[in-house]
Amino acid sequence: MKNFLDKILTHDVSIVLLVALSFFGVFKYIEYRMSFISEQINKIEVDKNELTKKVINLEGIIRGTESNIKGEQEKNNSLANQFNEITNTVGALSKLSKTDPELLKKYSKVYFLNEHYVPISLTEVGPDYRSLKSNNYKVHSNIVPYLDKMIDAGKAENVSVLVQSAYRSFAEQAALKSNYKVIYGAGTANRFSADQGYSEHQLGTAIDFTTLKTNGALEGFDKTPEYKWLVDNAYKYGFVISYPAGNTYYKYEPWHWRYVGVALATKLHEDKINFYDMDQRLIDNYLANIFD
Repeated sequence: MKNFLDKILTHDVSIVLLVALSFFGVFKYIEYRMSFISEQINKIEVDKNELTKKVINLEGIIRGTESNIKGEQEKNNSLANQFNEITNTVGALSKLSKTDPELLKKYSKVYFLNEHYVPISLTEVGPDYRSLKSNNYKVHSNIVPYLDKMIDAGKAENVSVLVQSAYRSFAEQAALKSNYKVIYGAGTANRFSADQGYSEHQLGTAIDFTTLKTNGALEGFDKTPEYKWLVDNAYKYGFVISYPAGNTYYKYEPWHWRYVGVALATKLHEDKINFYDMDQRLIDNYLANIFD
């Protein structure tokens, strides 16, 4: 019996030992795995921190690169703007060097044209654009397209603006002024007629307009639809009235208009300024583009 019990106890102890060893092995394996996993987690954390540092460093490099690129772009834009400004300036100076500097000066009692001054080119006004009361029909060649377009535009609205007088040389102006002095007296003549050298007509860009409604006469022109049409539309073609009512240069001459270029004429029209009341330095800014 005793031997039987000993065998049973020995057997049970063996089982217990086996079970204990098994649990111990499992525990050690689990412990090993936990240690391995912990090491891997630590390694991943270290790699993560290193990667984060690299990302932060790369972002800094990218920001620096973007800043450099932006700086270079700004430099390039600045250089491009400077280049365009220089190009525009050179272009304007080139145009200005080829443009008659006298064309926008104030000649009525201010600037003087000598007896040798003649526009660089003169062209006869076409027969359809002039009155039959005069033979003085030459104008500066460059204003012909603007003049023709303006008169054609008036015709399209049943307005018959016609050229009565245009270019007059120094000698022609002297003879005209002398004749006026004989007829009206020096004092009266000085109120409506410029001395030679001071007349806008010598430029070839000043025109006296008339219409069939006045039978070619100048007096009474401001009572016609043609005058009203010029007041409302002439600036679109570069023309302005030189001596409006109330001017301090000569008596009111509603028939006398001068080509100053579309840009300047538009500026004067919109601001309701008389050409002779505008500062000459401001006027000169429009010279380069007078025939644009």
